[in-house]
Amino acid sequence: MKKKKVLFVATVAKAHIMTFHVPFLKWYKENGYETYVCAKNDYEIKGNCAIPYCDNYYDLPFERAPIKFNNFKTYKQLKHIIHSNEFDIIHCHTPVGGALARLAAKDVRNDTNTKVIYTAHGFHFYKGASLLNWLIYYPIEKWLSRYTDILLTINNEDYKRAQNFKSKCIEYIPGVGLDSGTFNEIELDSEEKRNEIGVEEDNYLILSVGELNKNKNHKVIIKAIAKLGNTNIKYLICGQGPYEKKLKELASDLGIEKQLILLGYRNDVDEIYKISNLFAFPSYREGLSLSLMEAMSSGLPVVASDIRGNSDLIKNGIGGYLLDPNDVNGYFKKILEIMSNQQLSKEMTIANKKSIKKFYIENVLKKYSDIINKVVSNK
Repeated sequence: MKKKKVLFVATVAKAHIMTFHVPFLKWYKENGYETYVCAKNDYEIKGNCAIPYCDNYYDLPFERAPIKFNNFKTYKQLKHIIHSNEFDIIHCHTPVGGALARLAAKDVRNDTNTKVIYTAHGFHFYKGASLLNWLIYYPIEKWLSRYTDILLTINNEDYKRAQNFKSKCIEYIPGVGLDSGTFNEIELDSEEKRNEIGVEEDNYLILSVGELNKNKNHKVIIKAIAKLGNTNIKYLICGQGPYEKKLKELASDLGIEKQLILLGYRNDVDEIYKISNLFAFPSYREGLSLSLMEAMSSGLPVVASDIRGNSDLIKNGIGGYLLDPNDVNGYFKKILEIMSNQQLSKEMTIANKKSIKKFYIENVLKKYSDIINKVVSNK
């Protein structure tokens, strides 16, 4: 009997496959599939790229920008891999990875029983997106949907918008899944951890997790903290990116350079959630943020932007507050309100720990497995 095969495709290995898809690869292995992954090796030390539950890995030169020569090269390699293997399922992710995989697989969908699944981790066209994004990405995604057997969306706005697409089946799943144990069962010495990162025991810690870039919009929180005029507040950011210098300069210009602590890339983010008091997430665009889910599972009250994805997770006024991404005064007021009201903070902690449960990986995998089993049984 021929062994079942599944191919996962994404632009990069470390920042996408390893971050989001290891539990899904594990599920396939446990269900008798031989697993394949095509993604660019984005590890600084290339030898560190070891993907669990992956039987066959192809390092392909994906580029995030669509019109790049390497993507034409990647398309040819991807097409050869797909035509050389009789995959039962091809599950593709990321805009470029999803586009190239669906184009490379369009012939085998007609000639074999291969089913193509695409997970939209957040369409680039959304409420509030630029006209340019709509003009470029909307027609491309709508056109590619005809080569998609199952389109998976991870937030309600994308799910509703995708109803106009040509995919054979459109499903909603609650994100990529959160490991409940990682953030619920952790034990640590809070004072020791605070000493380790250089903050005092009585400091009020506002935490953000994400790349230092324009989209993550950390600047609005820096401005709100400056407006608060409370030197006991420290703003921790876990992440790297091109905006590091700009954020430092902004904090210096506002006279709060000692209150901004850029921690860079961290392997102990779960512990940093536990010592923090408030999570700030003012992004302009998200699909369904894993870091926001982690913060909720850790019991942090939240101030976040009122955008797609965030509004799927946070009930405004219950688990935190949702605000316009550019509303410095709004963030100032809501941070002050949560800081000043311990009872409110406790109620938000309880609410977030309760509402996040449906996004745990075991629940996501249950929904995912139901979809896959239905697809397989319908071949």
